[in-house]
Amino acid sequence: MMKIQINDILIMKKQHPCGAKEMLVLRAGMDFRLRCTGCGREFMTPRIKLEKYIRQVIPGNSENQKN
Repeated sequence: MMKIQINDILIMKKQHPCGAKEMLVLRAGMDFRLRCTGCGREFMTPRIKLEKYIRQVIPGNSENQKN
């Protein structure tokens, strides 16, 4: 299991239909809520499916995690 936290940026292997490859983590757990950094669309995806498509994890600011 990968260590992914809220506010991390995920660089994906495949791009979103808008062309962006970076996703912002809004919720982490067995399901993830992600926001595309290109178009701003939010979507949920299961952890098992998501971990296959991650190329890199860029740690974010975790101070505002509870706000």
